[in-house]
Amino acid sequence: MSAAARARRLDEDADIVVLERGDHPSFANCGLPYYVSGEIADPAKLLVQTPASLRAALDLDVRTRHDAVGLDPDARTVTARTPDGTVTLAYDALVLAPGARAVLPPIPGLADALEAGVATTLRTVDDAVALRDRVVALREPTTTAGRPARAVVLGAGFIGLEAAEALRLAGLDVDVVELAPHVLPPLERELATLVTAELERLGIRVRDGLGAVELHRSPGAAAAPVAVELADGEVIDADLVVVSVGVTPDTAPFEAAGVACERGAIVVDEHGRTSVPGIWAVGDATVSTDPVTGVRRPVPLAGPANRAGRLVADDVMGVATRPVPRPLGTAIVRVGELTAALTGANRAALDAAGVAYETIHLHPGNHAGYFPGASQLHLLLHLRRTDGALLGAQAVGRNGVDKRIDVLATALRHGARGGDLVDLDLAYAPPYGSAKDPVNLAGMMADNLTSGVLAQWQARDLDDVLATALVLDVRSPAEYATGHLPGALNVPHTQVRERLAEIRAAAAGRAVRVHCASGMRSYLAHRVLVEEGFDSANLSGGMLTLTAWLGRDAKDVLVVGETGSSPKELP
Repeated sequence: MSAAARARRLDEDADIVVLERGDHPSFANCGLPYYVSGEIADPAKLLVQTPASLRAALDLDVRTRHDAVGLDPDARTVTARTPDGTVTLAYDALVLAPGARAVLPPIPGLADALEAGVATTLRTVDDAVALRDRVVALREPTTTAGRPARAVVLGAGFIGLEAAEALRLAGLDVDVVELAPHVLPPLERELATLVTAELERLGIRVRDGLGAVELHRSPGAAAAPVAVELADGEVIDADLVVVSVGVTPDTAPFEAAGVACERGAIVVDEHGRTSVPGIWAVGDATVSTDPVTGVRRPVPLAGPANRAGRLVADDVMGVATRPVPRPLGTAIVRVGELTAALTGANRAALDAAGVAYETIHLHPGNHAGYFPGASQLHLLLHLRRTDGALLGAQAVGRNGVDKRIDVLATALRHGARGGDLVDLDLAYAPPYGSAKDPVNLAGMMADNLTSGVLAQWQARDLDDVLATALVLDVRSPAEYATGHLPGALNVPHTQVRERLAEIRAAAAGRAVRVHCASGMRSYLAHRVLVEEGFDSANLSGGMLTLTAWLGRDAKDVLVVGETGSSPKELP
């Protein structure tokens, strides 16, 4: 629709026809979970435009229930299936925007559950309306014979978690099943742990690291209609199942007609032109090159698709245009009281692409700590090791996450280095931020790292550090007692200077690996140690990041109950 609307604004006389397979040519796909939850009460609010409104405003000929099923590039015709049979239309220029379809994993029993209406995807307005109706019915005690209604969500990506939250807000018991090791697989492990904790706080049970192996239909009116069997043998009785394990480009008829595709996604150049003259493509079904790693993949996000549609229309209409920018994959999701967001490459993508990088973690307040309502942000940045260039950023927190990720996405788009963030002139007043905004603080850390003022160790290095180095815990004795690493020496950061001899003796020639709760106090201690000739490095993100990285294993690693050491007699 973005391409069609832009084309009309550029040419009042063009004959512009839009074929839409469903009933709604322009709807708020991203709003569907919020209708299921009841936060959006009227399904009509999900309809951004209708065929009538598009005809009135833009004189577009929008034909719903026209599913494009064939293409003849030589004859320049496209064939569509309609309720009244097939029709063939000629074109001078054709823009393909077929989008993506939900992936349906080959789980025995899933097809039957979908056919019976006890399993569903969440891709269309009709999906959302049917799911909402089902939820309302399940809240009636007679529907479930008095037992609590339960939903199982297969897949814990962005849409899966939005669906899980929606179902929980609507009053159902909810289980989330995710095959990947943690929820929100694009999010780094140490941040995903925080999201899992919030899901559990909401009363949503998380089963990660395993998948569903079969769906069994349950006989009898009193029983839940489907039983979801997991890979570990657990069986979850469910009244409905939402399948949200990903999407795949919906391009079969166009690939069959000779439009070049890679793994089902349409190959386009920088202006959206396909391999076939006179045909352009845009959106979820097209291949995009990752601007950080160079990997070619589709990016199924609304923002890039809408913006690209405008630029493709410019090229179709012969207007001088700039290239379609390569999407960074910036995304955000609400989970309970938390927000999680990311932009650019994550650790897995960088590792797969062979990019050498460093990661910094910080845990600042979202605004000035002295102003009421401040909450903690958990922020990480990936930086190219050779020059400190920003490669990606992620954040989780209650407030201010969207603002920081948007700033970092902008910086990443313009090729900023981490140290450049120090100089960003960001809005500040106590209710909104700090004189040193979290983004500025991240820049200071990045600058320290690339200049050599800061050396780091990471949570993933824990086993090696415990085996080869002295761990110096510079928190207070009370903090130390709440949980510390085995064998760690506790010297509060204010005592490091006066206890250097003790630290040197404990190290016995080994490297010293310092940490505190968040990384700030240990950075101060690190600088003292470096000046005194120690081989020192600071734990990125401190104990907050380490315990999040360990997740459920933290209780088996940390030692609880011992008090911190007291100053010893110095020689």
